[in-house]
Parts: sequence; C-alpha cells; structure tokens
Amino acid sequence: MTSPSSHNSPKSPIDGTNLPANPSSKPPPDSKTFERAPDVVRSYFDRGVVRVAKVVAWLVFIAMAISVYEVIMRYGFGAPTSWVHETVVMLVAVSFCLGGPATLASNRHIRVKVLYDAVGPRFRLWLDRFNDLVTFAFCMGMTYAAWLMFYSASHNPLGALQLERSGTSWNPPFPALVKGMILSAVAIMCIQALIHLIQSIRGEPAPDAPEGGAD
Repeated sequence: MTSPSSHNSPKSPIDGTNLPANPSSKPPPDSKTFERAPDVVRSYFDRGVVRVAKVVAWLVFIAMAISVYEVIMRYGFGAPTSWVHETVVMLVAVSFCLGGPATLASNRHIRVKVLYDAVGPRFRLWLDRFNDLVTFAFCMGMTYAAWLMFYSASHNPLGALQLERSGTSWNPPFPALVKGMILSAVAIMCIQALIHLIQSIRGEPAPDAPEGGAD
C-alpha cells in the first residue's frame, strides 16, 4: 500500500522512481564555517597597534572610492583628474607600511614551525628569545636605513628642510610622506620587538598563532 504523498511525488525521467517532493527542503551538508580568530597580542603596545591598524585599513576603501570617481569622470564626462592616481598610490602605500606592525602585533606573520612544534616548552622559550633577538636586530637596521632614506627625502643637499615631490603637474610631497611612514612603521616594529625580547627573557612564552581563517 502506497502513501497518498507518493502519487504526488515527481518521477525520475531516467528510471521512473520517485524523487523527493521538495529537494530544496533537505538540510545542506555539514560544512565548516571559517571565522577570523581573535588577535593574539603580547603587550598593551601591541593592542594599541592593532586598534590603529584597523582604522588605517579603511584607507584602502577610500582609495577604491576615489578610483571609481576617476573612472566616472574620465570615461563618463571626459574630465580626468590629476590627483587621483597619486593619491591612490599614497593611500595604499601607507596601509601597506602599517601592515608590518599590525602583523607583528597580532602574531600573524608567516613562519615554518617544523622545529618549533617538535621541541618541548623549555626549548621553545629559547627559540622565542633567539627569534625576538634577531627580529629586534633586523628592525634596528631597517630603522636606521629608513631614517637615512627619509632624511634625504625631506632635506636638500644643504641640510634645509625640503620635501621630495612627485614631479608631476600636481606635484604633491607624497614620496617624502610615504618614506616617513616607512620610517614610522619600522620604528614601531623595533619597539614591539624590544618588548617581545624583554618578555621572552623574563620567561614569558610567545602566544600560539591564531587559528580559524586567514586574514
């Protein structure tokens, strides 16, 4: 004896068997939802860097918005601008500069952890100290190099203050500004690395990298 609902079920065109009355009503297969894991910070300074970086990240949206404006003005009204291209490059460059401190603060830098995961907590602490020392030394060298680059971009050969400009018809001082942001970024990373080194020397292990999805 068949149920009344079976007479209303659609038939398969292949073998004539009954198909589900409403295939879309079946629950979707289980799937893992990847969500961004919370940032893992090692100090209050890192927490402040992460907060500032989240605000600076909106510069990319502003760059996108004025790029759309340029396309509309250029191809819709035949009135291209002289400032959009250089402004977009500057905004994206600034956001990229602060990506380094933000990544170091939230412990999301790329690394190979084959050796780190194979040893015990005591040896990991020594690896943290070595890593923080090398990072601090590297950031110190980068800060010195960035200072030389920024000084040459902000002073003329006589030593007077004169910002380097782009040399275009608009001629903004964006090259000097971007080089100043590079100096600020590596200087911030230098402070972060020093704080991390002090923490590892005191025996505070580095937190595990966040899991749950890439940024």
